[in-house]
Amino acid sequence: MSEDKKQSRTGMASLAAAGDDGDFSVIEAIGGPRGIVESMLPGVVFVVLFVATSNLNLTIAVSAALAVVQVVARLVQRQSAMGALSGLIAVGICLVWAWKSHEARNYYMFGFISNAVYLVLLSISLLVRVPGLGLVVEFIRSLPTEHFKAWLDDWMGDRDLKRAYMTVTALWIGVFALRLLVQVPLYLTDSVALLGTARLLMGIPFWALAIWVSYLVIATPLHRHQAAAHGNEA
Repeated sequence: MSEDKKQSRTGMASLAAAGDDGDFSVIEAIGGPRGIVESMLPGVVFVVLFVATSNLNLTIAVSAALAVVQVVARLVQRQSAMGALSGLIAVGICLVWAWKSHEARNYYMFGFISNAVYLVLLSISLLVRVPGLGLVVEFIRSLPTEHFKAWLDDWMGDRDLKRAYMTVTALWIGVFALRLLVQVPLYLTDSVALLGTARLLMGIPFWALAIWVSYLVIATPLHRHQAAAHGNEA
C-alpha cells in the first residue's frame, strides 16, 4: 500500500477500507499528527485566551487568524488543504456565532447542533433497521451510481456485516449522546473554561476511540463479505 493512499484514508474512509489487507492506524485515521494539532489548536487557543483575558473580540480575532494561517501553510507547502479548509469553515461558523451573540459560550453551539443532528439521524436509522454507519461506510466503499436496491441488499443481506454496522451505529449514538449530556449543562451554567476543556477532551480523543472500536467490529465481517463477493465473481 502506498504512503499517499494510506494517509488519504481518514475518518469514515478508513472504515470503508477496513476489509482490505493492510495495517490500520488510528493516528492516520484521525488525520495524522498534523491534522490532530490543526483540529485542536483553535479550540485550545479560544478557551485559554478567553479565560486569560475575558476579551471576546481579541479571542475571536486570534482564533480566526490562526485558522487562516493553518490553511495558508498547507497551500504554501503544496499539501492537501481540504482538512484544514473544512476546519476553517467550522471554526468560522463557531466564531461568528460567538461574535454575533457577544457570548463566548456560543462558540460551542454549532457543535451541539451537529451532535444532536447526528444523534437523531443515527437513532432513526437503527429504528428502521438500516444502520446509518453501514450506509456511510458502504457508500464510500462502493458508490451506488445505479441499481441502488441491489447495492443495499448486498450488504444488508449479510447478517454478520449488518450486525456489525448496527453495533457501531449504536456506538456512535452513544458518543454523540454523551457529549451532549456532559457539555450542555456546562453551557447552560456559562462555564466556558470547563466547557472548552470538555469539548477538547471529548473531541479528538473520543473520535479516535470510536474509530478504533468501529474498525475492530467491522474489519472481520467486512473482509469476509468482500472475499465472498470476489469468490462469486471468479
